[in-house]
Amino acid sequence: MAAIAYASHVRRLLLHPGAGAPARSFYAQPYQAKVGVVEFLNGVGKGVETHAAKLEEAVGGDLQRLLETRTLRLKKLGVPVKHRKLILSFAHKYRLGLWKPPAEARKAQ
Repeated sequence: MAAIAYASHVRRLLLHPGAGAPARSFYAQPYQAKVGVVEFLNGVGKGVETHAAKLEEAVGGDLQRLLETRTLRLKKLGVPVKHRKLILSFAHKYRLGLWKPPAEARKAQ
């Protein structure tokens, strides 16, 4: 009985290639070619970009140093908790290759 169910499932996927795919499609967003500190913070959005000048000066404009920055250093620079959490979260995603800043900045909500 299980073999018949498996065969019908395979037949359905072979005859209807889109049957196993999700109903909606996802379009790739254009990404920044060169990512700096300001572009990274603009990509995060949600008001984090207000700290761009302060953070760029603190890390010397080097994105790698921003990605390695810890929460205590951000706290000493006067970045609020919510923004620190966003910066650290997106920095971790960026290091893993799961997120890139989009070409156009996100709007603060």
